Amino acid sequence: MKLQEITQILDQIAPPELAESWDNVGLLVGDPQQQIKKVLLTIDLTAEVLAEAQAKKTDLIFAYHPPIWEPLKKIIAGRGPAPLTHQAIRSNIAIYSPHTALDSVKGGINDLLAEIVGIQNPQPLQPVESADPANCKLVVFIPTADVEKVSEAIFAAGAGNIGEAGKYSKCSFRTPGTGTFQCGPYSRPAIGKPGSFEQVEEIKFETIVPVAKIPAVVKAMLAAHPYEEVAYDLIPLRNAPTETGIGRFGDLAKPVAIPALIEKIKKTFQVKVVGIIGPQKGRVKRAAVGAGSCGTLLRSVINNNCDFFLTGELKHHHALELQAAGITAVCLSHSVSERIILPRLAQRLQRQCKGIQVYLSRKDRDPFVWQ
Repeated sequence: MKLQEITQILDQIAPPELAESWDNVGLLVGDPQQQIKKVLLTIDLTAEVLAEAQAKKTDLIFAYHPPIWEPLKKIIAGRGPAPLTHQAIRSNIAIYSPHTALDSVKGGINDLLAEIVGIQNPQPLQPVESADPANCKLVVFIPTADVEKVSEAIFAAGAGNIGEAGKYSKCSFRTPGTGTFQCGPYSRPAIGKPGSFEQVEEIKFETIVPVAKIPAVVKAMLAAHPYEEVAYDLIPLRNAPTETGIGRFGDLAKPVAIPALIEKIKKTFQVKVVGIIGPQKGRVKRAAVGAGSCGTLLRSVINNNCDFFLTGELKHHHALELQAAGITAVCLSHSVSERIILPRLAQRLQRQCKGIQVYLSRKDRDPFVWQ
């Protein structure tokens, strides 16, 4: 199976467009035409994990955390910012990282954490908002007497359609108002004369335009509009937030005692100790989760009236804020909160990538030792 074929599957599992803007996800190292027979899954690419991959004659390392964060100016053996990347390239081992794309996607790490805690119908703490690549909004100001002429030209050029297969056409919104302008000495105004100040009854005309048809629509609009200089805006649109995003929150099927929930978490993650902030007694009705480091989600946890927050790690001032809010928070350690997704991901890859051997790294481990 070629690397580009596996990459397509991985991109479907964790679409790169769902990643945070600062992140570096997707295929980081490798030849798309390379044949892949063995894949090794890990949270971090360390020297021990790379040695393990080399010993297994692995072709692709799936490293949840990207080993390349910033643009590289040098890749030199044994030193510099990317010595492991150099070794991987020398060994013909490709590297793929999903990171926050796997956090955000439905069915990813945070949905698994929500499932473990018992959250019903989990919703993102920080929904992904994406640009609408297909459409934008056109806003133009037209003298009242010319609205129909200009709008018909805009519609004829391809604007104003909403819904599939032209379900609705000639869609617009029109707001009356007064436009003002001072005519300069070298102007040739359609209304007024050079040197005059004009107040004109106009319509603010708004409609949707496919991005591909913007040139044709603007050309038709300018040709039909009476003004020498036309005031108009093209405004990018954003899609509505979806079920994807960082973190999850929601109600539990029934209230659970805090000590019982903490014991369940320890057993599931196979850890003896966790960091606990806030109340250790009481019952949890609404909970939130956030894999890794999710301090930026605290206000959303608080504003959504959560009683409990499961995460990887918290900064000191974030811990104090949760404590002051009376919320119980459990910190597992950064990578411990993420590693639990790897077995489920390995099973999915084994099903979808025929003829590929998928391994979980035995050398990948939390850098902290808790005693």
